[in-house]
Amino acid sequence: MEEEEKRSSTILKPVFYPSVVFIAILVIFTMIVPEIAGEIFKNIKGFVADKFGWLYMLSVGIFTFFIIALALSPFGKFKLGPDQSKPAYSYASWFAMLFSAGMGIGLMFWGVAEPVMHYGAPPTGEKETIEAAKQAMRITFFHWGLHAWSIYAVVGLVLAYFSFRHGLPLSIRSALYPMIGDRIYGKIGHTVDTIAVLGTIFGVATSLGLGVLQVNAGLNYIFDVPVGLTTQITLIGIITAMATVSVVLGLDGGIKRLSELNLYLAVSLVLFVFLAGPTFFLLGALVENIGNYLTHAVQMTFNQFIYEDTQWMGWWTFFYWAWWIAWAPFVGMFIARVSRGRTIREFVLGVLFVPVGFTFIWMTVFGNTALYAIMNEGVTTLSVAVSADVSTALFKFLEHFPFSSVVSIIAIILVITFFVTSSDSGSLVVDTITSGGRENNPVWQRIFWAILQGVVAAALLIAGGLGALQAASIAIALPFAIVMLIACWGLYQALYLESIRYNSLQHHMNAGRHGKTSGTWQNRLARLIDFPEASETKRYVNEDVIIAMKSVEKEIEKYGWNVEISNDNEKGVSILSVEHDGDFDFIYEVRFRRYDMPTYAFPTAINPNKGQKKYARAEVYLQDGNKAYNIYGYEMDVIANDIIDQFEKHRHFLHNTSGLNPVIPID
Repeated sequence: MEEEEKRSSTILKPVFYPSVVFIAILVIFTMIVPEIAGEIFKNIKGFVADKFGWLYMLSVGIFTFFIIALALSPFGKFKLGPDQSKPAYSYASWFAMLFSAGMGIGLMFWGVAEPVMHYGAPPTGEKETIEAAKQAMRITFFHWGLHAWSIYAVVGLVLAYFSFRHGLPLSIRSALYPMIGDRIYGKIGHTVDTIAVLGTIFGVATSLGLGVLQVNAGLNYIFDVPVGLTTQITLIGIITAMATVSVVLGLDGGIKRLSELNLYLAVSLVLFVFLAGPTFFLLGALVENIGNYLTHAVQMTFNQFIYEDTQWMGWWTFFYWAWWIAWAPFVGMFIARVSRGRTIREFVLGVLFVPVGFTFIWMTVFGNTALYAIMNEGVTTLSVAVSADVSTALFKFLEHFPFSSVVSIIAIILVITFFVTSSDSGSLVVDTITSGGRENNPVWQRIFWAILQGVVAAALLIAGGLGALQAASIAIALPFAIVMLIACWGLYQALYLESIRYNSLQHHMNAGRHGKTSGTWQNRLARLIDFPEASETKRYVNEDVIIAMKSVEKEIEKYGWNVEISNDNEKGVSILSVEHDGDFDFIYEVRFRRYDMPTYAFPTAINPNKGQKKYARAEVYLQDGNKAYNIYGYEMDVIANDIIDQFEKHRHFLHNTSGLNPVIPID
């Protein structure tokens, strides 16, 4: 009984159960009447694209401008976590996980197909011309470039900032805290998180459906495995089982290793095509494609072909924007989890430009090689094959390369590993959302969501294949686009308040440098070159600092303030806090921290502590983890002065924000 209670205690019922019930109803309905379900999906897609396409276009334009502006602004210096935090993953592992979770399956599916399809059926102009080829690559770059990753970056940044820097749950609801405060823990927050769960499930299911279509096509090409719904559902079952194993292994044991494998295989495949294809043509094409894309970026951002009678936008740009938005809770939360400790500027530059750069290379190598073969080598069968069945595009393309069977097998493996990383990453994220932002939940919960994603993908394929997949993404992304717009405003408010606080509380060197101590400059020099052992610093934090804090406490309480002092003797942490009803509390924390002895500690010839390998500092941290300056060696009246200095700056911050109603929690 106790074990059962423990198993269910991590579930946030107001999010978990509505999500499961909605998905179950949809799956059951689709299984019972697939034809009717397919027609409904088609109608929903047409309605949303026709009536709300403008909202998708405007929203994505805002997201792109907003995230780039943040990186270039002074806000970019703030860390996603306390100021002393460091990234948990190397750049190589970080980039690999970003790439694999973000759009790996999509690149495999559309890398050849999309440029060829735009070349044969452009939105405007004559088909199969040089201008059509240029337009095809420009549109492909637009769909897979900065706009797509800006959507991911917005959600990831919102989650990482509010969770790691302000201690809110790692969940979409936290983005609304600046507007509604603690009501995020009520019905509004539950609704937002439920929308995020549905968006993630349908977004991942769409990608899994595309992946299975392509795996089936590849197996048919190499091993004559029949193409059909039965085969595809069987493949979903097999690959979902593989994803379940990865889910059990966890983030570091499963997703990280698979992501690195994905990156190695993807780089190997793109290098093979680059070297075996028209290499120098591709180098020139990459440069021209980038220039063409940047030149038309603003115009494409807002162009809806409103004056042309075409359904092209619904099948392409609206679908992509909806697909990325539907994926945003999943990818955003995942990249937030692996990005703790990085600055906002580092986060944005990494999330935008590294994956986008690789994506542009990928699309140029595969897309322009296919167009080159069609335009210059007369391989028109490739265009015909892509038009007949999009899922076969990659394998029909690889037919024209040496070792095509071996390379096709590698491509299938890559699609499967992308499939697995998408599924288990999505399971991890949905599990976190439906647990109220908790991490390290019971394994059975992640297994449940991994299996459910496979079931939803199978149901959508039954209901109409690619069309149903597109319709599900476009429909579910609409409410979440509105949530994202609100989240952008909330993030801006929070960063603006933090900027005011940062300027108000800016450390002015230390108290002893401003005549507030009876010590001489000789005393300051002695303290500067002192590298105390850990035991002495811990004693200083637990005893001298506490005595100084108690002196300040006694004085402040005379004015009616509620002051609390706490001390963790084992860890060497002493904290003084002053409660401000309805505003940020003032917190002055001194932590014992151990470091390696630096090489500059003493002159080489005169080193009294040659055998000492470690030393320790008594570091001050304020509300958000700021400062980290050393006060070891301060006399008690100097410590008291430093506390009052920071208290004065805190009061100045409260004065500056008195009309802004700041509600962001500070740990």
